[in-house]
Amino acid sequence: MSAPRIDLLPEANFEIQESFEWYLERSPRAAESFLSEIDRGIQAVLDSPMQWPPFEAGTRRYLLRNFPFSIIYRVEKDRTLVMAVAHHKRKPGYWRSRGDA
Repeated sequence: MSAPRIDLLPEANFEIQESFEWYLERSPRAAESFLSEIDRGIQAVLDSPMQWPPFEAGTRRYLLRNFPFSIIYRVEKDRTLVMAVAHHKRKPGYWRSRGDA
């Protein structure tokens, strides 16, 4: 049996980078904390993707604890796909039109 796999859409990677840079301009410590929490969240989703409740459009959502973001992902047959790393103040469902959505 192959190891579980997680992929991020390029747009989700961009959201992480953009948010990291925003925090970095304000506080290097906050920026590092943000990345650490993203890493923990992605690992938690990889380890147990069905643990978090169904969300919208066939996805699930992992809420970060200390930052106003969600990791929105879809469980597929051979992988877990991160659709977005969405700020809670952003327009709901903006990510639905993404190529693999």
